[in-house]
Amino acid sequence: MTLNRRIVLAAHPDGAPKETDFRLEEGPLPSPGDGEVLLRTIYFSLDPYMRSRMNEAGAGYAPGVELGAVMPAGGVSEVVESRAAGVAPGDFVNSFTGWQTHSTARAGGSMRRIDPANAPVSTAVGVLGMPGMTAYMGLLRIGQPKEGETVVVSAASGAVGAVVGQIARIKGCRVVGIAGAKEKCDYVVDELGFDACVSHRDPDLAGSLAGACPDGIDVYFENVGGPVFQAVLPLLNPFARVPVCGLIAQYNAKPGDPPSGPAAVTDLMRASLTKRLLIRGFIVYDFAEHAEAFHSDMGEWVRTGRVRYREDVVEGIENAPRAFMGLLEGRNFGKLLVRVAPDPTRA
Repeated sequence: MTLNRRIVLAAHPDGAPKETDFRLEEGPLPSPGDGEVLLRTIYFSLDPYMRSRMNEAGAGYAPGVELGAVMPAGGVSEVVESRAAGVAPGDFVNSFTGWQTHSTARAGGSMRRIDPANAPVSTAVGVLGMPGMTAYMGLLRIGQPKEGETVVVSAASGAVGAVVGQIARIKGCRVVGIAGAKEKCDYVVDELGFDACVSHRDPDLAGSLAGACPDGIDVYFENVGGPVFQAVLPLLNPFARVPVCGLIAQYNAKPGDPPSGPAAVTDLMRASLTKRLLIRGFIVYDFAEHAEAFHSDMGEWVRTGRVRYREDVVEGIENAPRAFMGLLEGRNFGKLLVRVAPDPTRA
């Protein structure tokens, strides 16, 4: 008998998540209703935003995960059973699967069919999915880079940051990445075509970043926050744009912990006024009406090799909690995925 295996939230973390904050459960397969399909998960995505949803209060723009509920995630699945017109067993789809081996989804809405002839199906939760669209919308809609400008992106080797830098290069910008290990910095320069990369572990991060940005920074794509933003702030040029996508350096902070980053809100407010900065937080769904443009542009850039991507695939649902904890510590290299079943589209 086939069982559904799933990872649920067992406890709200106190600071950094622990393995005991998660629990692996087994149970019967869900049953699709009218207009629904039963899905067998192949891959599901691990992303930093999930940490905020583990808090009791949630992330602000989405509710917190209830204790005992399945951890949320987008995934790539194969249709096992269909009670929906136009969707057949054997089709591949992208939907919100959660951290589980099987799920149900209603046809239409957020479920999207995938053609494996266009690209590996795993890219539907990576460069051609939510992370890629986040990079595309944040940079082009908020950052609005212009040819010759300097664009800086933190977490530059990650699923979002790597795409941001490559799009900025396509738009004719000078691109500087901020990453961790030397291996990651070498990757974004040598393989992705960034002009420079500095390590956030550099004791003189501010000095190294200033040296890499002699003309200042026109667009800063924020994925990290904390001391990285503190090094960036003095280098922002007048009328610089700052799309705020994530603050991974702060996700594990406990209530009462001292803030990291600029020493006072007044420092940031003063810079925002005197330099006329545009600082805008966003989530990808703010730009849902532009999804068609993203799929058209990114599909072409990936097919022609103008945008490259790297995947970090973890085998087995039982290894998802440990992989997620590593993600928050920067141990992954590329888009982090969990494969829970064979991918029939790959030999």
